Amino acid sequence: MPKWLKTTETLSFDVAHRVARITLNRPDKRNALTPAMLSELSDALLEADDRTDVHAIVLAGAGKDFCAGYDLAGVYAGLGAGNEPSYRSTNGTLDDDCWQLEQTQKKTIAMFDIHKPVIAQVQGNCLAGGTDLALMCDMVVAADDAKIGFPAARANGTPPQNMFLYHCGPQWAKRLLMTGDWISGRDAARIGLVMESAPALELADVVDALAHRVALVDAELLSAHKRVINFGLELQGARTLQRLAAETDARAHLSRGPRRSQFRSDMIEHGLKTALKNRDEPFGEGGVALRDPT
Repeated sequence: MPKWLKTTETLSFDVAHRVARITLNRPDKRNALTPAMLSELSDALLEADDRTDVHAIVLAGAGKDFCAGYDLAGVYAGLGAGNEPSYRSTNGTLDDDCWQLEQTQKKTIAMFDIHKPVIAQVQGNCLAGGTDLALMCDMVVAADDAKIGFPAARANGTPPQNMFLYHCGPQWAKRLLMTGDWISGRDAARIGLVMESAPALELADVVDALAHRVALVDAELLSAHKRVINFGLELQGARTLQRLAAETDARAHLSRGPRRSQFRSDMIEHGLKTALKNRDEPFGEGGVALRDPT
C-alpha cells in the first residue's frame, strides 16, 4: 500500500495534530470522480486508518466544490474507453454492470468500513457520486449554500450506493430521488441529511474544530464508538441495501424510457453538456427549499 505523503494528480493527503486531511484534487473538473481518484482515495483512507498518529479524518474537496459526481465523459457514460483494452463495462450484460458497480462500491464504501471517524466537509456541489462519498462518512458538515442531491436519478439510474434512507428517512429520500432535486446544506441539516451546516466562509474552521475535538479521544475508543453504531446500521440492513442498490442501478440502466434513451442519444451525438442540459432543463432551477416555520 503506498504511503501518502504528497499531492498527486487527483488527491492530496496531510496529517497534523492527529487529524488526516484527504482532499479530492481535481478542482478544474469539480472533483468529478475517476477510477484513478477512487483507487487513490481508498488507499489514502487505509493509510490514515493504519497510521498511529491519526485519530480522525477529514474528507474535503479542493476549490469551489466537494464533488460533482462521476466523470461522465469517461467510461461511466457507457461510451467505452477509447483504445484501452476491453473489460467488463456498462456496455455489457446486466451481470457485467453489477460487477463493475460492486467493484466501485468497494472503494466508495471505505469511509464506512475503516475504524477511524471520517468527517465530510461539503461545499459547492455535492451531487450524484459526491453523495456516495459524503453520506458514507460518519459526520457531514456542509456549507449553508452547498447543493446536495442526485440529479442523475432523473435519467441515468438510481444511486448505486444509497444512504439517503438512513440519514433523512423514507419520505425525504423518495422526495429527493424521485425528482433529482438538490437541497441546500442549510435545509439538508434541517432534515437530517447532514449533521449541521455553517456559512461557507466558516466551514473549514467549523470542521477543523470538530475534527480536533474528536481527535482528543483515544483512537481505540473512537473505533469502538464508530463500530458499534455502524453495527446498528448493519442490523438495520445498511450493508445489504448497498448491494441491492448496485444491482437495482444496473437494472435501471436497462430502461428504454424516453428520458434515459434521450440522455444516451445526446451523449453520443452532442456530448455531455447537451445531455445534461436536456436532462435537467424541464426541472427548472432544480432545488427544493424548506418553508421557514412561522
